[in-house]
Amino acid sequence: MGNRFQVKDRFADGAQYIDGQLRSGTSGRSHTVVNPATGEDVLTYELASTADVDAAVAAAKRAFPAWAAATPGERSDALHRLAAVLAEQAEDFAYAESLQCGKPIKLSTEFDVPGTIDNTAFFAGAARHLQGQAAAEYSGDHTSYVRREAIGVVGSIAPWNYPLQMAAWKILPAIAAGNTIVLKPAELTPLTSLMFAQAAKDAGLPDGVVNIVTGAGRDAGEHLVGHPDVVMTSFTGSTAVGKRVAEIATATVKRLHLELGGKAPFLVFDDADLEAAAHGAVAASLINTGQDCTAATRAYVQRPLHDAFVARVAELMETVRLGDPFDPATDLGPLVSHAQRDRVAGFVERARGYATVVTGGGIPGGELAEGAYYRPTLVSGAAQDSEVVQSEIFGPVLVVLPFDTDDEGIELANDTPYGLAASAWSRDVYRAGRATREIKAGCVWVNDHIPIISEMPHGGYKASGFGKDMSAYSFEEYTQVKHVMYDNTAVAAKDWHRTIFGDRI
Repeated sequence: MGNRFQVKDRFADGAQYIDGQLRSGTSGRSHTVVNPATGEDVLTYELASTADVDAAVAAAKRAFPAWAAATPGERSDALHRLAAVLAEQAEDFAYAESLQCGKPIKLSTEFDVPGTIDNTAFFAGAARHLQGQAAAEYSGDHTSYVRREAIGVVGSIAPWNYPLQMAAWKILPAIAAGNTIVLKPAELTPLTSLMFAQAAKDAGLPDGVVNIVTGAGRDAGEHLVGHPDVVMTSFTGSTAVGKRVAEIATATVKRLHLELGGKAPFLVFDDADLEAAAHGAVAASLINTGQDCTAATRAYVQRPLHDAFVARVAELMETVRLGDPFDPATDLGPLVSHAQRDRVAGFVERARGYATVVTGGGIPGGELAEGAYYRPTLVSGAAQDSEVVQSEIFGPVLVVLPFDTDDEGIELANDTPYGLAASAWSRDVYRAGRATREIKAGCVWVNDHIPIISEMPHGGYKASGFGKDMSAYSFEEYTQVKHVMYDNTAVAAKDWHRTIFGDRI
């Protein structure tokens, strides 16, 4: 990884980034970032207080008028420069992301970092293409057109599973549209969010446009969401916490965007390419050690293929290499913390009472014993209403269930409170097309599962939330639509006035 920077030196001034400067939190309480692969301390920092949140919001509020008044071309140029800075610092970002999350370096290097750079380049272009309905004389006597205007200070909260990408997904559309932002990353994984904000300064973005407060959710997070100067909140995280965010945001009549939990179905019809489906299931269930709200978690396989699918997936899972995240050969790193590993292990241990653990289902020993590792796990024979099928596990666990008819398969796929992502596997275009229409999810892949692209939206149905990240659709969250209407007649006494007073002219 070349000359890795020293985290403690990089963040010696603190883990709050307010008005263009790193500073220490003032809550009087500290938190330690831990390398989940080794259990070693990475950085101890002071958490943000409500006063720190107030300072960040004030900085964003001061920066808003000038940033909102910048031309789309000026904001676009700034984001193009940011993409270039991120590319120059790609190695450092990949190192920090793997260090705080335990991600295999090949995932950070080939997925998280380039995906973030691409997002930045996309929004650099999208900043110049805010769309609206064509100006026209819709009434006959007036010209109407639509303005998209920045809404103000955005207060967003990002999760720990993809700290860099989630920071980008929150920050980029907000600032591309002319808003300023205060982002609260997860306490476990603040490093790359802070680095992203520093990169924005290096790219020439004005101080106060991007601010980071790293604090506890019940203190800094709730204060940010409820802050009277914050006009919009975007939250990614669990459905339970999302409900609390919604309560606070709606009490102050804020605009709200929620991207919440998932329990993605992986629907395999009996005409599917078995080898493709098996490989896809292993990759889609194990990405980021399964800590992905779009990860494949429930594989429904039509009965003629079921047993062969279970056998092949188990065989492939047993080839997955656990190890040091910084070893390029490592396939699967640890979970983000020992607490998360133990939570995942609890789901699997309880499932042993009503299902079969085909492979995995254990904590490795030896050199990996100190880390938060868990073996890739395949479960079969569980009932549809069981915990392991219905609850979000957020770990390297795939459950396989059989189905008979296409109707049953689609019904089972939809039988969950969530609706974030899904996939359908079939060689029959009509069969696959039906699945894309009838599965209730914000994204449905056909013969693949997981790829995302900057040009297309990401967001869910049902308990998975509402609103979109990425793509031009995200501007629906971050802009105010204003209708402007000009009279073209220059007539003082208009015919419609008679409906209010007087007689027809």
